[in-house]
Amino acid sequence: MPYVEPDHPVEFPDSLEPVFINHVGRHGARFPASSSNCLALRKALEKADSLGTITPLGRKLARLNEEVIRRSTDRWGALDSLGMAEQQGIATRMFMAFTEVFSQGGVVEAMSSYSPRAMMSMYSFTHQLDRLNNRMTFTTSTGRINSRLLRPFDLVESYLEFRRDKVATPTYDAFVESTCPVTAIKRALGERFPFADADNERQLALSEYYVVAGLEAMGMPSAMATYFSRDEAQALWSCFNMRQYLQRTATTLSTVPADIAADLVVNLIETTDAYISSPDKSPRAVLRFGHAETLMPLLSLLRIPGCYYMTNYFDTVAGHWRDFDVVPMAANIQFVLFKSRLSGRYYVRVDLNERPVNLRQGDDSIYYQWGELRRFMMNAVPLYAQ
Repeated sequence: MPYVEPDHPVEFPDSLEPVFINHVGRHGARFPASSSNCLALRKALEKADSLGTITPLGRKLARLNEEVIRRSTDRWGALDSLGMAEQQGIATRMFMAFTEVFSQGGVVEAMSSYSPRAMMSMYSFTHQLDRLNNRMTFTTSTGRINSRLLRPFDLVESYLEFRRDKVATPTYDAFVESTCPVTAIKRALGERFPFADADNERQLALSEYYVVAGLEAMGMPSAMATYFSRDEAQALWSCFNMRQYLQRTATTLSTVPADIAADLVVNLIETTDAYISSPDKSPRAVLRFGHAETLMPLLSLLRIPGCYYMTNYFDTVAGHWRDFDVVPMAANIQFVLFKSRLSGRYYVRVDLNERPVNLRQGDDSIYYQWGELRRFMMNAVPLYAQ
């Protein structure tokens, strides 16, 4: 899903002055991450055409699929103009909402993973901040040097072992087998199309969904209603949702997918501490640009509402953990540090996708003394990583 802008900025009390921002974001909207689903769909549609089973809807789908391939060739996974606009919009709203952070100049430190779409997201964001105030000094870094924070899923041995051992695979496969509808793909390929087996049938159904669901992120009109009923779209989405939930968050199967964000949590604490200890020598903002796979573990480890869900009844996941709410394109979490004008104490507001989150059950407050939030964050970090 493309990023949904907040309706209006959340104002903060006059008694608080924003002084520092920690930001962790996903890259913006992009072309499809790879050609695999488009090519699998093309192969099936061409076979249906040669066998004479293809339907008029299938021919329409084939034209759409070829247009996606045409637009994406040599740009698979690349940030598109919508993705750049998303990052520029978030940067503008950050600047306007927390002008005090940037008005006196100072340093903004930014980093990205080595992925070109994350790198371009960083540059789109910092370029917009520079347009708004060119008295700031910007330092940027990109590459594998940042993988410990932004791509721990490539490095942490316990997670690599989790994937090698296929801990989540039986649960995911069972869910797909019981949930994935094949009615939509049959409407395109024809009832007489010879699928290799049931697994191939379901995989093609998911490929069709992936191609159509990604249209808006690459700036094309949605075509969901053309190819899927509401129930079909819901069921197919829930399969994608389940895969991300099982592979990228803490579940009753394993907490390892969330634990990999421990170094990032510690870094967020350390950079906040550094600012409080020495404001004149610290950046005014630290910006990090990674992936959905960067944010999902982080949000789960911190138990951000809507981003952490423990259950043994996996058919309930879609009602409690939704990837389009948690990590839309350009998803982000911001830790905004405020200083009390009266007491000098430091407070933090946590914003998920630019909307404040409440971390205390039964308490409407969205501002936390830094010492309290710091303890909350450290308590989330596994003991071996502290």
